[in-house]
Amino acid sequence: MRIENKTKGTVIAVEASLAGTFLSRLLGLIPKKSLRLNEALLIPRCQSIHMFFMRFPIDAIFVGGENRVVGLTQNLKPFTLSPVFWRASFVIELPVGKIKSSGTSYGDVIEIREA
Repeated sequence: MRIENKTKGTVIAVEASLAGTFLSRLLGLIPKKSLRLNEALLIPRCQSIHMFFMRFPIDAIFVGGENRVVGLTQNLKPFTLSPVFWRASFVIELPVGKIKSSGTSYGDVIEIREA
């Protein structure tokens, strides 16, 4: 999948995977050693994430209704928890720095397309 910040006209990820099964949601990025610059993981039905057993920090964009950004966490470290974003429908997990480099902020509209 390709993920873009439609509001800012920037690319967030061109190699996004969907964690749509129970096992893929449970494991998330735990099996990975890192994320490539244009890689991401989209987790549906998610309002908060944990970083237990992770090996690297990440950025996370929480998206709610009308695909608007309702929460942002930057440089979330291993063995920590994100805040809960009650209005979130899904989360996009990204390499550290991607929120800043894409200019993503609260209220931006996110577009997801099949690659």
